Amino acid sequence: MKFVRLGASAALAVALAGPVGAQTVSVVTTPAGSYTNAAGSAIAKVLIDKGGLRAIVQAQAAMALIAVAGGVAEFGMSNNFDTTFYATGTGDYEGQPPKKNIRNAATLMPYRVAMHVRADSDIKTIADLKGKRVSSGFNAQKTIGRIIEAHLANAGLTYKDVVGVPTPNVSRSAEDFQNGKVDVLFFALGSAVTKQAAVAVGGLRVLPIDDTPAAIKRMQAILPGSYMLVVNPAPAYDGVTAPTKVVAFDMVLSTAIEVPENVVYKAVKTLYENKDALAAAFAPFRDYDPSGIAKPVVDVTYHPGATKFFQEAGIKPKS
Repeated sequence: MKFVRLGASAALAVALAGPVGAQTVSVVTTPAGSYTNAAGSAIAKVLIDKGGLRAIVQAQAAMALIAVAGGVAEFGMSNNFDTTFYATGTGDYEGQPPKKNIRNAATLMPYRVAMHVRADSDIKTIADLKGKRVSSGFNAQKTIGRIIEAHLANAGLTYKDVVGVPTPNVSRSAEDFQNGKVDVLFFALGSAVTKQAAVAVGGLRVLPIDDTPAAIKRMQAILPGSYMLVVNPAPAYDGVTAPTKVVAFDMVLSTAIEVPENVVYKAVKTLYENKDALAAAFAPFRDYDPSGIAKPVVDVTYHPGATKFFQEAGIKPKS
């Protein structure tokens, strides 16, 4: 497979200079300013500084693995459930052929995601969103609509119980929230966007999820592999003023079988050995546990380059 770089007209590309003559790799993320884009930029920096690779971050609105499967990028940032759906042609990709060349490279840190409202809002729980305006559609980023749907299901609601406001992607939905077009903001905790929104609207408040078995089961029926985490107040987390139960799932770095083994090996080894550098570049990587880098993703196998490193390092997959 020939790897062709996406131009600036196709994606917002941030090129990070690397060693002269180094292997060039692309890391595709969600749009600039998003949590995943910040994480991908941190990964690229560490691959350059510690791994001897020349990394290019490609921020785009479409699903990252489209570029990976099509051979225009070596790595894509995604999450565990969306990777499974995309690779197998299920879930939001029902009816599409399986992408048999998609492989895992590394399981990284948990995404901590939440529904945020204005600090002075009378909306206190997710159940209170009934009849309220909620971003919907997400034709360019369907996974976001699914995550919101899972939050609603946790509270016994569906999109039929709210007023859907169509939007193409998560970044546009954040703009709609700041402009007063929707009543709730879905975004990852600790992102630059939530900080910007907090300033714009005078503060945020995170809506906690219900952790009863029935509520978690409803959530997981829509979002396989998701789980509940308790987030404590911290400067990085706008809207969290007390221990708060939120939805979590795993961030993964995916690749394609056509990517050379030595490239994937070097990337995975670098990410395993440099947690401190990752956290220095993007604070949420403090929650990254390198011992879980081989955590399985359902129905998607690891790239031989990753497997080679795991075996050499004595890393065994853990659920």
